[in-house]
Amino acid sequence: MNCIEVKNFSFQYPKESHAALYQVSMEVEEGSFVVLCGKSGCGKSTLLRQFKSVLASHGEKKGEILYGGQNLEDVDLRTQSAEIGYVLQNPDNQIVTDKVWHELAFGLESLGYDTPTIRLRVAEMASYFGIHSWFLKNVSELSGGQKQLLNLASVMAMHPKLLILDEPTSQLDPIAASDFLETVRKINRDIGTTVILTEHRLEDVIPWADKVYVMDKGRMIADGTPNEIGEQLRTMGHDMFLSMPAPMQIYAGINSSLRCPLTVSQGRRWLSEELETKGIKIKKERNQEETAKKKNSIFGKLSGLKKEPEKEIPEIRIKDVWFRYERDLPDVVKGLSLDIKKGEIFAVVGGNGTGKSTAMSLIARIRFPYRGKIYLEGKEIGKYSDDDLYHGFLGVMPQNPQSLFVKKTVREDLYEVIDGKRERKSEAYPIEMKKKDAVEGIVSLTRLEGLLDRHPYDLSGGEQQRLALAKVLLLRPKILLMDEPTKGIDNHYKKELGEILRKLSEHGVTILMISHDVEFCAQYADRTGLFFQGNVVTSEESKKFFAGNNFYTTAANRMARNYFPNAVTVEDVVKAINQTEEEAVSC
Repeated sequence: MNCIEVKNFSFQYPKESHAALYQVSMEVEEGSFVVLCGKSGCGKSTLLRQFKSVLASHGEKKGEILYGGQNLEDVDLRTQSAEIGYVLQNPDNQIVTDKVWHELAFGLESLGYDTPTIRLRVAEMASYFGIHSWFLKNVSELSGGQKQLLNLASVMAMHPKLLILDEPTSQLDPIAASDFLETVRKINRDIGTTVILTEHRLEDVIPWADKVYVMDKGRMIADGTPNEIGEQLRTMGHDMFLSMPAPMQIYAGINSSLRCPLTVSQGRRWLSEELETKGIKIKKERNQEETAKKKNSIFGKLSGLKKEPEKEIPEIRIKDVWFRYERDLPDVVKGLSLDIKKGEIFAVVGGNGTGKSTAMSLIARIRFPYRGKIYLEGKEIGKYSDDDLYHGFLGVMPQNPQSLFVKKTVREDLYEVIDGKRERKSEAYPIEMKKKDAVEGIVSLTRLEGLLDRHPYDLSGGEQQRLALAKVLLLRPKILLMDEPTKGIDNHYKKELGEILRKLSEHGVTILMISHDVEFCAQYADRTGLFFQGNVVTSEESKKFFAGNNFYTTAANRMARNYFPNAVTVEDVVKAINQTEEEAVSC
């Protein structure tokens, strides 16, 4: 029996000329694990919200949505609340109480359960999800990963039959995200709860899916098993293939007759068999440092930092900085020292709650350290006036893009930045951009066409990220601070974003970004640093950094490191395999 069945469903927002969803059909069997994917703004979240009446957007609807064979509109709200669980993208948007234990009990209390039942279920969920160690804590003390786990546990306390998750790991670090998704898989496998999940990190969910649906521009364009979806998107030449797991992308770049791998472990076996089938013998390298020193290494010359004078003044210099939120609280930033060169893209990775965003707020002069100094272009940050600092010099893209939105439409929000049609000039940006109208140029650059008359809060998570980026870039900063710039953005636009950042870097813009997206950092950052316990414990050239890690590294590196230890990205691995094959043939 189908848990959810969608029949030719269309939906159009008020005052919009085009439908957000057009004749969408899908079937979700009871107990199945279904992944819904697509580009930012394709209609995924709009569709998922229709599966729970209280979350459904207002607008014109056509077609049917059935829950358990019954029209969803005829299912009473209490039944929906108890049987359809929903986990939102931003964990803070779903938490409603101040204590962990109360959050676990809140849904059950709202449904009118008796006290013994509430106590039993709260204890059960705290034990199942490993929450007992922080059961009595204030919610404000939790990390992003703990908050999202709490949201999931609170939903599961009501014993739902259907669990819907809308990009639940977008604000989690790679390790926390992997743990969270493993918990979701465990719920589906052990309890039998039906799961519908939309996620941009398909690496961790595609291999588990019973069925995958792909959307584009409000339509369902493909569905099938993970292997079938990969083949369909590859044949179609669709951009969404860039979002498929790294082993599938590497497989697509190689002329192979073997079965397509889905996971890293399958990818390792496939690579071993592929090289053996083609008669290619490569000695497995265990010492990566020795390998990197070899003159004839395939990837010895793949990357290198831009050569600059040794005595050049850093664009950003942080010197022995300490910060705590209150006098009696422990330090969050501890003796942080860091130099970032002009025109460099520097990425900071690390777990949730380690102090990354706090450190960025100090550089943005939103908060002030109680010890240490911060210099921008050699000048102490406190000596800049607000006008000098925030107009044409320092741009800040926060983790929550909605904090930048102040107008009722996207167009008004963009013009608000430049006070109408007045355009600010800066030598840091290409001359071609100065010749265009500022707003038109930035709309084209960030792909906001067709969204100008929408309210910023009506945009998808990825579209809001692009609007926030557009507003920051309109200020033409020389230094750009970005907190989770790829959150909610599909892989196709990530590639465009990466090229934008590279172009800015080439024109002298210095970029410091905090990101949980290790694939993006490996591809586009010049250097990467690991933030741990309030400080950057190490920083190296990005490819070297990721090649030396087991957890904070890319799926492509984990898959191919036994043969190509310095290959970090999908492109690196494909190039290495093809080059090795060519060398074997020539010999």
